[in-house]
Amino acid sequence: MNKVLLVSFFCLLLFSCKKTQKQSIIGVIGEKAMLVSAREEVSNIGKIILEKGGNAFDAMVGMELALAVAYPYAGSLGGGGFMVYRLTDGNIGALDYREKAPLAAYKNMYLDSLTQEVIPNKSRLGAMAVGIPGNIAGIYASHEKFGKLPMEEIISPVIALAEKGVVVTEKQQKRFEKYRDDIIKVNSVSSLFAIDWKATDTIKRLRLANTLKRIKQNGRDEFYKGETAQKLVDFMQQSGGIMTMEDLAKYEAKWRTPITFTYDDLRVISMSPPSSGGICLAEIMKAIEPYDIASFGHNTTKAIQLIVEAERRAYADRNYFLGDPDFSMIPTETLLSDDYIKERMSTFSFEKATPSTEVSHGNIEIIESDETTHYSIVDTFGNAVSVTTTINGAYGSKLYCEELGFFLNNEMDDFSAKPGEPNMFGLIGAEANSIAPEKRMLSSMTPTIVEKDGKLYIVVGTPGGSTIITSVLQTILNVHEYGMGMQEAINQPRFHHQWLPDTVRMEPKGFGDALKAELTTLGYTIDATNSPVIGKVEGILVLPDGKLEGGADPRGDDKAVGF
Repeated sequence: MNKVLLVSFFCLLLFSCKKTQKQSIIGVIGEKAMLVSAREEVSNIGKIILEKGGNAFDAMVGMELALAVAYPYAGSLGGGGFMVYRLTDGNIGALDYREKAPLAAYKNMYLDSLTQEVIPNKSRLGAMAVGIPGNIAGIYASHEKFGKLPMEEIISPVIALAEKGVVVTEKQQKRFEKYRDDIIKVNSVSSLFAIDWKATDTIKRLRLANTLKRIKQNGRDEFYKGETAQKLVDFMQQSGGIMTMEDLAKYEAKWRTPITFTYDDLRVISMSPPSSGGICLAEIMKAIEPYDIASFGHNTTKAIQLIVEAERRAYADRNYFLGDPDFSMIPTETLLSDDYIKERMSTFSFEKATPSTEVSHGNIEIIESDETTHYSIVDTFGNAVSVTTTINGAYGSKLYCEELGFFLNNEMDDFSAKPGEPNMFGLIGAEANSIAPEKRMLSSMTPTIVEKDGKLYIVVGTPGGSTIITSVLQTILNVHEYGMGMQEAINQPRFHHQWLPDTVRMEPKGFGDALKAELTTLGYTIDATNSPVIGKVEGILVLPDGKLEGGADPRGDDKAVGF
């Protein structure tokens, strides 16, 4: 009898442990609203604004500015981004506040005049790498159209955060250490971010606070035409850049029509060009839709094969066709047609890998920095906002304006510095993304909203450069095909393929040796050494009872906050 009781006790204990373990991967639950971002301080700014009666667009303004304070690695007044939104009545739209090339930019500006080869780091470090920032124009455009609270009321808590300061985390300390030499090289040893900051230190952003006070008082024009604009241009020209007051005065954010498509019973709403995110995501999901991927099992050989081969073909198309729609004709309708995608997948077989040389030809490799950031919002009114914003590389161009208190982007590196050879359609490889004055550079940012049965279902996005699209894809599939909650879906190991290089990148601890060996036998080249992190997804899932589950990626300091 005692043995029976003892066995029963251990069975009950085991069941309880399993149940607890399952519950531990459920994200933050909110009754009314949810905000997810790269830092707790940023999510809390959004929460403060919503609790004051603001909506998702008010919170977007506060969180965008708060990222400049708390997450200078990827957030800055000197950057740009994309927003996809869905109003509570079902209306959708997108805002493009991507950076633009200066008026003095030209096609071969990063090539050696004698050798016609790319000059190393000219498009990545320092003043010549900087595109015209769009963040301030973006938040004002969003607020003017949809905001509820006065702008002054939204900016005030961000100024308070900058003056109070933000505590350095261990992960942040490691990032400072990794990039300090480059920051010193571009600036000086006296720069604020050349200091040897340690975890638990507090960094006060007093000069950034002063810049925000001027913007709060004078509005959008302060950044593009006022004192701040003049200070920025003076600094840029003293640093060897080509930005002018005319560049800033001419900058405008643009409202775009998002890319929409169906997958099973879902309607996916994602970013349109000059982001490649929506078109690539649509191509990949439409390519795999005819297959019963759920029956293959999660992250099995067959599932990975199918996704990789769809990615391979979509990224090959991305390289040749996509760019700024204001400068290039993009064949969106053809790329997303059922007949075209069926033809593209006609050479796919589970028997072996399709070499990228057989999918398309050319030698253009996607080189896009991973250091972006994303935030997702669902407000108390039912509005949803998905925003991906960036200064491109880690701390952008590494150029830091001490007087204004922020880093400048290196988005010019996202242009094709040297377009490649003609493809089979007669187009010059990456010509659509060549440099031109006032042109927006191609991006992989993929802020996305998903509906199910006509109702809001998922709000999702991630940083990660060229891996953004595939990280968003896998998170959606994890929820829809494999029945995971948002936090569980985000926690799963991820993989990535982008046509060139012809390599399957895998997070090293997420996939077993037997699986990798099987894929290798089928002809895939596996790289599980250079991808310790693929994406840092921020997602919100509307649960069947109407509550919201916020998932924040454990790969960073990310935080979901709900109420």
